[in-house]
Amino acid sequence: MAKAKFERSKPHVNVGTIGHVDHGKTTLTAAIATVAAITSGGEAKDYASIDSAPEEKARGITINTSHVEYDTPSRHYAHVDCPGHADYVKNMITGAAQMDGAILVVSATDGPMPQTREHILLSRQVGVPYIVVFMNKCDVVDDEELLELVEMEVRELLNDYDFPGDDTPIIHGSATEALKGSQEKYGQPAVVELLNVLDTYIPEPERDIDKAFLMPIEDVFSISGRGTVVTGRVESGIVKVGDEIEIVGIRDTQKTTCTGVEMFRKLLDEGRAGENCGVL
Repeated sequence: MAKAKFERSKPHVNVGTIGHVDHGKTTLTAAIATVAAITSGGEAKDYASIDSAPEEKARGITINTSHVEYDTPSRHYAHVDCPGHADYVKNMITGAAQMDGAILVVSATDGPMPQTREHILLSRQVGVPYIVVFMNKCDVVDDEELLELVEMEVRELLNDYDFPGDDTPIIHGSATEALKGSQEKYGQPAVVELLNVLDTYIPEPERDIDKAFLMPIEDVFSISGRGTVVTGRVESGIVKVGDEIEIVGIRDTQKTTCTGVEMFRKLLDEGRAGENCGVL
């Protein structure tokens, strides 16, 4: 099957879901992709396709974060959903999760939990500049006061780590209801509100396109008949198909030529700063 060409017509922003295990990060990721597909076109994703990534297993590679793309009327988003806490630390350090903004998912039934705090701390340490909050599972909480209490706790926690907790947008919703297609206030309208908040609260990032091309390598794998692919997030500059590039590391520097660039299994003419892509 021929690969589609990637259309670069909108600003590209990297976001991701963080938060305690089982608070609904993957379900929310699926709900966002589904709602964005309805409102702005694109491919809807179900929970299983994000959580298991069968094509990664078939190729014998495991990328511990799951990458999803979606559009709003004004932007193209790359969204990284990180499953386990231990994986998350590693991925943040390797740069897979160098986000322009994060979506903190907090269950309204539990409130902030140990990993909620850890993920906010990690976000502060690796320099995630903006956090928005999605309070999930609000449909199963009958007491409005409890929702207010959880919101207060989350704001205090953000303040503890020097994020502007008092001004942080907090959306009340239910990822499961949104995924079912519910039009109640906690269903799809809450996810639409979240997408609007991403567009307005996270400023368009400035990219170092004018500097020399630099991409820290996150993963390397072979594709039969094509050769070796390296994946990672381009830190600065632009790489075009046909460019001569240098592989720098512990061993002697090697020169090679870029024969292809892909993002979200679509072909690109070039990879730009801020984009997670694979380079052949």
